[in-house]
Amino acid sequence: MAKAESGSLTTHVLDTATGLPAAGLKIALYRVSGNSHRKVKEVVTNDDGRCDAPLLAGKDFQTGAYELIFFAGDYLRASGVKLPETPFLDQIPIRFGMAEETHYHVPLLLSPYGYSTYRGS
Repeated sequence: MAKAESGSLTTHVLDTATGLPAAGLKIALYRVSGNSHRKVKEVVTNDDGRCDAPLLAGKDFQTGAYELIFFAGDYLRASGVKLPETPFLDQIPIRFGMAEETHYHVPLLLSPYGYSTYRGS
């Protein structure tokens, strides 16, 4: 697993139910190795639904398997969405791999009953 000087990882979250950026949403990033998870970083999205800095960049970037966990239930409740005690979506895990020393962007499109992601630019 090579260290990268030019790789980076970013994300952002859009609330598709409101059409607005998901501000104040907590995100945890984990490095995955087999059945082991090691927390790398925890951030909260800004008013634009983005992180203030890349999740990984420069010497902190390494290729390999990762998982982002988006704390959707907490965000939705704080936004005033009435959810059942056990919401349909609470924590959304997205596991992905980074095989090259380049930019990876993993966005989340979120609503109370669905989500989507893709490799962005």
